[in-house]
Amino acid sequence: MKFEYTDRLKKLPPYLFVEIDRKKKAAIEKGIDIISLGVGDPDMPTPEHIVEAMRLAVKKPKHHQYPFGAGIIEFRKAVSDWYKERFNVDLNPGSEIHSLIGSKEGIGHIHLAFVNPNDIVLVPEPGYPVYNCGTIFSQGKSYFMPLMEKNNFLPELEAIPEKVSKKAKLMFINYPNNPTAATAGIDFYERVVKYAKKYNIIVCSDAAYSEMYYDGKKPHSFLEVKGAKDVGIEFHSLSKTYNMTGWRLGWACGNADIINGLAKVKDNYDSGVFSAVQEAGVCALTSSQKCVEDMRRIYQKRRNIFLSELEKIGWKVNKPQATFYVWAKTPRGYKSADTVSKLLDEAGIVCTPGNGMGPSGEGYVRFALTVPEKRLKTAAERISKIKW
Repeated sequence: MKFEYTDRLKKLPPYLFVEIDRKKKAAIEKGIDIISLGVGDPDMPTPEHIVEAMRLAVKKPKHHQYPFGAGIIEFRKAVSDWYKERFNVDLNPGSEIHSLIGSKEGIGHIHLAFVNPNDIVLVPEPGYPVYNCGTIFSQGKSYFMPLMEKNNFLPELEAIPEKVSKKAKLMFINYPNNPTAATAGIDFYERVVKYAKKYNIIVCSDAAYSEMYYDGKKPHSFLEVKGAKDVGIEFHSLSKTYNMTGWRLGWACGNADIINGLAKVKDNYDSGVFSAVQEAGVCALTSSQKCVEDMRRIYQKRRNIFLSELEKIGWKVNKPQATFYVWAKTPRGYKSADTVSKLLDEAGIVCTPGNGMGPSGEGYVRFALTVPEKRLKTAAERISKIKW
């Protein structure tokens, strides 16, 4: 029998990080000592006190049933308190917060609540592939907003054509940014709010990396800006902050009507987040944040070492302000894909091609600081021996 995929599925580009993982595994099977700096998956374990909270929670029979809905109130209250403490943002746990099975699924599902066929979604590029994939699944059309170094990797809202702005339903922004590691100031968020109000656009802020910052410079939340809750929501996750990528726990917060739209989609697609995981999330958000501070120190040391080593051998690198990514220019004369192939074939290093996350990423590669310092030094040493 022959089975025909839908047109939507045919439009999807290959999921970048699955392809990277495939190439990595193929190289390992050949016996190559791979240093994997590709997918942004923390190499450090979830803090022990969170694991212990989960161990105790999973034994409770009350958690063994469907966890329907927005999430247990204890988790939503913990999110609300955390936002107040971290950003001085007030959120109503009853109507302005919804738990997610990782922020990825919320980002992918939000389109289905607000995007009709041929509606436009404003998508940053290079950027997280799910922004565009969700648009394709909802039969919308992505209008890509280039993130250029000359603009500090911020989209030029003024450059979006009027006819596009008038048809747009959603706009995604992502700071601290994956892959460029740039951050955004309050002034940028103020411009976003003004633009969204002018054209009646829903803003979806992806803030998954807000706690992975350097030099003590705390990134802002979009929701800090006056009027932000009138036009948008913010997606957040425990994945990177607490090394919990496999736990699949995040949330959306902000405008209650937008949250309610997302909730209606989720009610028909899933049965909620395992409530024992939510209880562990309460522990993560309300306990001492020393584990997060320790994580930042580790990544800052890794960043400083890797940047220093790359700069010694002549690579031009944008110093990350946040995230655990390094956004580096490819050697002169080499495109992104060529550089990635050469690094894998001649140095056993896996990284991400910039153009794989959008055409404006051509001429860059992304390294993830997800191996110990010694391995980063080894990676730089291997790179130094390549003839470019």
